[in-house]
Amino acid sequence: MGGIRDLIADRFRDQSFDIAKQDYKFMRIKNAKEEAIKKYPDIEFIDMGVGEPDLAADKRIVNFLCNEAAKKENRLYADNGIPEFQEAAANYLYKIFGINHLDPYQEILHGIGAKSILSMLPLCFINPGDITLTTLPSYPIIATHTKYLGGVVYELPLTKANSFYPDFSNIPNFILYRSKLLYINYPNNPTGQVATKDFYKRVVDFAHKNNIIVVADSTYATIVFDGEKPLSFLSIDGAKDVGIEIHSLSKAYNMTGWRIAFAAGSPQAIGILSTVKANSDSGQFRAIQKAGAYALDHPEISLCNCKRYSRRLDLLISALREVGFSIEKPKATFYCYLPIPKGTRNGIRFKDADDFSIFLLTHAQICTVPWNTPEPYVRLSVTFEAKDLEDEKRIIHLIKERLLRLELVF
Repeated sequence: MGGIRDLIADRFRDQSFDIAKQDYKFMRIKNAKEEAIKKYPDIEFIDMGVGEPDLAADKRIVNFLCNEAAKKENRLYADNGIPEFQEAAANYLYKIFGINHLDPYQEILHGIGAKSILSMLPLCFINPGDITLTTLPSYPIIATHTKYLGGVVYELPLTKANSFYPDFSNIPNFILYRSKLLYINYPNNPTGQVATKDFYKRVVDFAHKNNIIVVADSTYATIVFDGEKPLSFLSIDGAKDVGIEIHSLSKAYNMTGWRIAFAAGSPQAIGILSTVKANSDSGQFRAIQKAGAYALDHPEISLCNCKRYSRRLDLLISALREVGFSIEKPKATFYCYLPIPKGTRNGIRFKDADDFSIFLLTHAQICTVPWNTPEPYVRLSVTFEAKDLEDEKRIIHLIKERLLRLELVF
């Protein structure tokens, strides 16, 4: 007898959706990272692959949580959320983005992190054979769950030639006919590109024309700098009619492990999402929701993060240019999306981004995240551990010196 293995759902047997293959790249990087640390125990390891803040949440938020956690009434199930958080989310969208047309009780829904919301959305809309349009590269969760349900994923490449925006003009009509969802993410992980009003208007027009629901992942919406202003998809006329926007407290407020986010937008979309959610979880701990509401009421807290990331990116971009990379500072996120070099002066050639990423691990003790499609890039995150500005300068200088020793060819 095959036992439990033979009883695993057929969706995990689909060769086009091989979880082992998807995980292979990351396991390869992880193993190379562990080997490099063991091999060079006396060399400082620089982890630029981590996609989460390096600092803890603000003490005011932590103290607020501690006080709320002790209250007896907060022990109860939260179900689909508490009004305090919904109201704070609506007020946040107004203060930061100028959005004043949302009903906090019908058009806003909390989630146990953005990942949880994204995983539930295909359950709301995707039937077998339906299509989800996603950018490439992108956060994979909505695509993963589309495939779980027998749906199909159609990828829209984000290339440098197209300024890392999806091109809607070349999507075949037979794909558009079957498409239900469009996933976009701006400010973008990993490219660091920001949305413009013109781009969001094109998205809204595209969605209206093709009867497609937009899922705007705005996890990094407020991590902007150098004069860039936070921009919401929902600030565009007609956006609420065609989709929803997801905001998370993870990156802006250093609350990754707290798992608190919210979706806002179309009351029909929020309504079906709330039905699926009610049958999937019992809501985030009320004390965390109340602490999240406190954070949303104090958006100035996240400004310190923006200043730190901008400062670190200034240092990093300058160092990379000195090494020979042709790179511009991103206007948002804490990522630098770096095109890979051709190889090194001593004859090494990099066949893809994985190859270069592992080379950096083994020869420079620097960890990055590779992407090969649609173009070979590595992502560097400036959330590396550093005590203060002087320590940041020291680490960036160390990165530059190690890269210079590699004698890269561009």
